[in-house]
Amino acid sequence: MKFERKQMVDWYNPKQLAFTATKTVVSGIFGNFADRREMQAALDPGLKPHDVTEKDEIWIDFIADLGDGFNATYSMAHLLAQEHLIVSDEKIQRGDILIMGGDQVYPTPELEEYDNRLRGPYHAAFPLNKKEKSRPLLFALPGNHDWYDGLTNFLRLFTQERTLGNWQSKQRRSYFAIKLPHNTWLLGIDVQLHADIDHPQLCYFKEVAQTFADNDKIILCTAEPSWVFQSMNRNDKSNERLNFFINRILFGAANEEEERAGILPEKQKRKIELIAILTGDMHHYSRYEAEGDLWKRQLITAGGGGAFMHCTHTLPTKLADGTTLKSAFPPLDTSKALVWRNLLLPFYSLWFTIFFGGFHLLTAWFLQLGNKETVFLQNVGMVPGDFLLQLTQNLPYNPPVLILNLILWIGIWRFTDTQSGKSPWTYIAGFVHATLQVVLFYWLYLLNARWSVEAGSLNIVRFIVGLFVSGGLASSLLFGLYLFVSINWVGNHITEASSSFRWEGYKNFLRLKLTADGLTIYPVGVEKIATNWKTTGTEENPSFEGGPVNYELIEPPIYISFAQVTAAQPQLKSERNEQHH
Repeated sequence: MKFERKQMVDWYNPKQLAFTATKTVVSGIFGNFADRREMQAALDPGLKPHDVTEKDEIWIDFIADLGDGFNATYSMAHLLAQEHLIVSDEKIQRGDILIMGGDQVYPTPELEEYDNRLRGPYHAAFPLNKKEKSRPLLFALPGNHDWYDGLTNFLRLFTQERTLGNWQSKQRRSYFAIKLPHNTWLLGIDVQLHADIDHPQLCYFKEVAQTFADNDKIILCTAEPSWVFQSMNRNDKSNERLNFFINRILFGAANEEEERAGILPEKQKRKIELIAILTGDMHHYSRYEAEGDLWKRQLITAGGGGAFMHCTHTLPTKLADGTTLKSAFPPLDTSKALVWRNLLLPFYSLWFTIFFGGFHLLTAWFLQLGNKETVFLQNVGMVPGDFLLQLTQNLPYNPPVLILNLILWIGIWRFTDTQSGKSPWTYIAGFVHATLQVVLFYWLYLLNARWSVEAGSLNIVRFIVGLFVSGGLASSLLFGLYLFVSINWVGNHITEASSSFRWEGYKNFLRLKLTADGLTIYPVGVEKIATNWKTTGTEENPSFEGGPVNYELIEPPIYISFAQVTAAQPQLKSERNEQHH
C-alpha cells in the first residue's frame, strides 16, 4: 500500500500541543457519553473466546506503543516479520499470534496517521501472502491515543477481520480472550482512558471465567502499567480497578457484602493463577516480580514498539506490596545520562523556540505602545537609569502587556505536573519556573535594548532580531532546565521530560513460548534502530532495504514453570484465607 514515511512526532510544536489537547477533550466526551464498547457488545452478542488449543507449542509476540516515526516503527516490524531470531544461540520463531498492547498510532488516530505510521510500515515489512494457509493472527488493545476519536478507526482496522501485512486480525471487540493450549488463557482488557471497565466487558469476562478449570494459568494484557502509576501518582486509581478485575472477575472473590460479613464461600475462589501481566504505555522495558515463594508473578512493561523512549531511572525499585523491580531497558545509568538532552530542547523542537521568540516580540511591541509621551524602548536603551522605575511608570498604560504576562505565567504554571512527584516541591518548582519565564522576558528586553544602541541611536532591526533569537533560545532552554530538574529531583514530568528529546533508541518487544512445561518470555531489545532504509519495489507496494537491526536479549529468558505454579496452589490458597480472617 502507498504511504508516506513520517518523522517522529514533535510533541512541543505548539500546533501539535493544541491539536492533541482538543482531541483529549473530545475523547473524554466520547468515553463518558458514547462508549463504543457498549455498542460493540450490543451489536455482537454471544461472543466466544478465540481457541488455538490445537497446537502443542505456540509462540506469541507482544509489542506496544508503535506507530510513530518510520525508522523505529519499521525496524521493529522488520524484526517481528522474520521467520526466526537467534538469541544466545537459541532460535526463537516468529509469533503465531501478534498482540499489540496499546497506542498503535501517534499523535491522534486519524485514518491517514494509521496508514502512514502503522499500516504502511507493517505491510512493507511483512507483505500479505494470501496463499499462506496459517498466517499469524493479530489482536490489539486500544491505548489512550487510539481512543482520541472515540475508537472509531481502531474498530475499523482491528475488529473487521482485516489484514495488517500478513497478520490476520481476528478480534470483534476492543477486548478479547484467547484460549491457549496447556490450560492457559491470554486475556486482553480495554481500560479506556483510565476509566472503569464497562459493564458489558465485565459480563463478557465473567462468562469466560466461568469456563476456567482448576489450575488454569492466565496471561493478562492491559494498556497501562497501573502498578507503576499508583506509585508515581497519589491520585491514580488504575491499580485499584485492575485488582478489582483480577480478584472479582478472574478469581471470583466474594462480593463486598460477603467480604464485610467475613464470609468467603469456597466455591467463590477459583483455583487459577495469574502468572503474568503484560502492558505498554510507558515506552521502555521494565520487569517487576511480585512476592511469592515457589513462583513469582511477572509484571512486564514492554512499550518499545516505535514511540519516543521513556526514561527508567524514575521507576520505583520496590512497590508498597513488596513487588520488586528486576530489570529495566534502557539501564538506569543510561537513562540518567540521556535526560541531560533536555538542555538541548531549543534545538530538538525548533517550533517551540520560535513560539517563545514570537511571544516575546508581541509583548515587547505592546510595551512600546504603552507610554505616549516618550519612546519607552529608546529610553531603556539609550538613557541610563533604573529599569524597574521606567517599567513601573510604563506598565499602568499597558493592560495588554500585563495580560500577556499573565497568560505566559498561567500557561507555564498550568503545565506543571501536580499529580505526581514530591509535593509540595512540585508546586514550588512550577511557581518558580512560571515566574522566571516572565522575569526572563524583561531581562532580555533590557539587554537587547542596550545592545541595540549603535552610534548614539537605537537600531530597531537589531533589537527585533536579538529579542526574537535570544528570547526563543533562553525561554526554551529554561523550559528544558525545568524538565531536567523535575524528572531528576522533583520526580514529576516523566513523560514530558522524555518526549522533549524524542530518543528513537532502546526499543523492545516480547516473544513468548508456551509449552506443556511452562511459559518462557524472551525480552528482545534494540539499543539503536536502523535509519538507513532505502525504498525499493513500487510506489503502491514499497519495500525497504537497509539495516541490519541489531538486537539482543535485554535479560536472560524469564521461565515460569507450570509445575511450580500448580504446587503453589494449596499454599497460596491457605495464605489468602489467613489474610482474609
